Amino acid sequence: MPRDIPVGNGTLLIGFDKHYYIRDLYFPYVGKENHVLGNECKFGVWADGQFAWMHEDWERDLHYLDDTMVTEVMLTNQRLGLRLVCNDAVDFYENIYLRKITVHNLTDRPREVRVFFHHSFNIAESDVGDTALFDPKIGCVMHYKSDRYFLINFYNDDHFGVDHFATGKKGGGLEGTWRDAEDGVLEMHPIAQGSVDSTIAMHLKTIPPKASDDFYYWIIVGKTYGEVANHNTFVRQYNPDRVLKRIIDYWRLWIKKEQTNFDELPESIVTLYKRSLLTVRTQIDNEGAIIAANDSDITAQGRDTYSYMWPRDGAFVAYAMDMAGYASVTRKFFDFCARVIKTNGYFLHKYNPNGTVASSWHPWVKDGRTQLPIQEDETALVVWSLWHHFQKYHDLEFIRPLYGPLVIRTADFMCHFRNEKTGLPHPSYDLWEERHGILTFTTAAVIAGLRAAAKFAEAFGETEKTIKYRDVADTMKTAMDTHLYSEEKKRFAR
Repeated sequence: MPRDIPVGNGTLLIGFDKHYYIRDLYFPYVGKENHVLGNECKFGVWADGQFAWMHEDWERDLHYLDDTMVTEVMLTNQRLGLRLVCNDAVDFYENIYLRKITVHNLTDRPREVRVFFHHSFNIAESDVGDTALFDPKIGCVMHYKSDRYFLINFYNDDHFGVDHFATGKKGGGLEGTWRDAEDGVLEMHPIAQGSVDSTIAMHLKTIPPKASDDFYYWIIVGKTYGEVANHNTFVRQYNPDRVLKRIIDYWRLWIKKEQTNFDELPESIVTLYKRSLLTVRTQIDNEGAIIAANDSDITAQGRDTYSYMWPRDGAFVAYAMDMAGYASVTRKFFDFCARVIKTNGYFLHKYNPNGTVASSWHPWVKDGRTQLPIQEDETALVVWSLWHHFQKYHDLEFIRPLYGPLVIRTADFMCHFRNEKTGLPHPSYDLWEERHGILTFTTAAVIAGLRAAAKFAEAFGETEKTIKYRDVADTMKTAMDTHLYSEEKKRFAR
């Protein structure tokens, strides 16, 4: 199931499903750890004795505010006679997820309304040893385990704090505290340990006919109690309205920083371009990893995710972000690549957001022989992307420490990792990870990578390396034309 309206800040990422339930919460890296693991964190409303979770008879319209990474969600329930308008955001600096909820009474009579939020954490990607509790000192509900803390709180009509809550066990035949919400009253159990969840409720004052009321809900994520408590104090002192406004202002500044001339492009294309930039940014970790996709649903079938950095994917995204003017984002990606590349000049299959080697299905042995379990295009395309970055920004001081590990080391590897007789690269896995062999796309990528390395070497005044890399690239191009082009089909082979 896709995550249609992700919000994040490069350290904390929140993913929603089509029902507007939180299904993924990543911290402290984009893509790792997922503290929800696809569980449904339900959201529901009780009004005048009737109850409905969002997956039931609600009309849902999930969008963003223009030019921001702040959602604009419209939820309408004709049976309950209510409309909710919600804005979700993650603060650009602190790890605070904030939601503003405005409840509209669509009827001609006063309404008693209660809004329920359910939390089903698997902290650090496990439901073993979690604690959920009510903290009377702060007036909040908190989940924690080891060095991961989640502080959950409310604000309404100048009142801060959670007044209605339940904590309890889940799993092993127990459905969880969300069931306790359906009669409109929570049992106020103050603590639970093990595999646990919690539910909190905002009891609004009576809403007059055709009127509305609003309130704020937030989750603060951190590594210590003191950290989340301090950030809760910040929300209180700064005021949730101002926190939301500063997030909106930040992203509108971010998306407009280049003052791009769109000339006569249709507004729909301009909107799509801006939305694409913002969405891509949600999938990029602040430490540099550009993640393929953050959606835990695939774990049900494959017992793995796409929350990894493939150097190829990252190189293409970095190229696009560079062309759009976001060099501060791409520099961190290239720094990440320099940290993780093997000392002998190649990238492995994929990497975790923290830079460790990720899971792989590429074997080190094939037909009884040792092989490198790589996709060589991944190595080549990082060099290619880095050259385009340098062409646009001429940031020599940034490139200088990368020249050795990301240019010379990789180019020397690509020169070495080839068949001397044919001039083509040795076999490796294709970009779709389906075939192992000598492939046109991989060969073309290696040629592009070597030519980029030659341009770097020329810029750095290393004539011998310039000639070497250029000659190998030219030889490989001739070999590709000779061995990989089909005269019969008038095209290159796969």
